[in-house]
Amino acid sequence: MAQRLATEYVNASLRLSEVQMSQFIHKVYDPHVRQRVKVLENGSQEVVLEDDGGEEVHLPFDRRDGYYVCELSFRLEKPHLTNVMRLLFAAFKGSGMVTRIYNGFMMMYYYQDGRVRKIVEYSKDSYKLVFELKDTLGELQRIYRNNDVEREIEYIHGSINTLLDKRIIANDPDAVNRIDDELRGHTRRLFALEA
Repeated sequence: MAQRLATEYVNASLRLSEVQMSQFIHKVYDPHVRQRVKVLENGSQEVVLEDDGGEEVHLPFDRRDGYYVCELSFRLEKPHLTNVMRLLFAAFKGSGMVTRIYNGFMMMYYYQDGRVRKIVEYSKDSYKLVFELKDTLGELQRIYRNNDVEREIEYIHGSINTLLDKRIIANDPDAVNRIDDELRGHTRRLFALEA
């Protein structure tokens, strides 16, 4: 198995409520990672996570509209701190891009609300889509709600009724032929729509 050299968080963001912020501060269970919390002006906070090897990450949470918002980019190399950040990022529905760097290739994870939406593997000469989350349920719901076909069928039925009324009162054979051509066109379209 390839050994990870580093993990980079790019444009990472977390948005926590007051309760979630308290949970975030108490969520670190790794005995190799310590944390400090600095309370800043305006009620903002900075959470500092540090592992036994001295690597640390500063997570500034600004107070905005009743939430604690953290937006930043950073790089980690030690496994303990990397693992803690991965768990926190998923548990508190982080968004952004996480790049795991290995010798000779990189894996890019695109997160939205704590869920991986896409994974792409980049090597020196190529890239490969490994995973992409498809919104199958949403697509099926959109198709189910789409009633364009029913509306078109209803329109054609109305048009056929109007044409039949015109045909009954038409005296000119050319007008009757034009109406019949339109009726045949509508019949073919109805057959296609109802199939």
